[in-house]
Amino acid sequence: MKLSAIPFCTTDWSTIEPTRHAGENGEALWRTQHFGDETQPIRVRIVEYSAGYLADHWCEKGHVLFCLEGELHTVLDDGRKFVLTPGMSYQVADHAEAHQSSTPIGAKLFIVD
Repeated sequence: MKLSAIPFCTTDWSTIEPTRHAGENGEALWRTQHFGDETQPIRVRIVEYSAGYLADHWCEKGHVLFCLEGELHTVLDDGRKFVLTPGMSYQVADHAEAHQSSTPIGAKLFIVD
């Protein structure tokens, strides 16, 4: 990820309207900001997963993900499993390891991709 064409700015996340994204179970609310230019787009999000959420896909996009609240379960395509709790993060490159997320109790995340 190269951060370019982004002037200094602040974000009041409470003013960003959320968009709903259905999972296989539950839903995710995304508050999203886009930065950079067309050649180096950067997406910054606050994502809130409902309790019982299960993603409806295996993701291959790279992320830097930080858990703010709750508990996020992530399974990699090779079967490894990870649990993030508040204060933990994971980092993965584009097309490095497919992953699927779920949460039994809900989670709130800060994600840059």
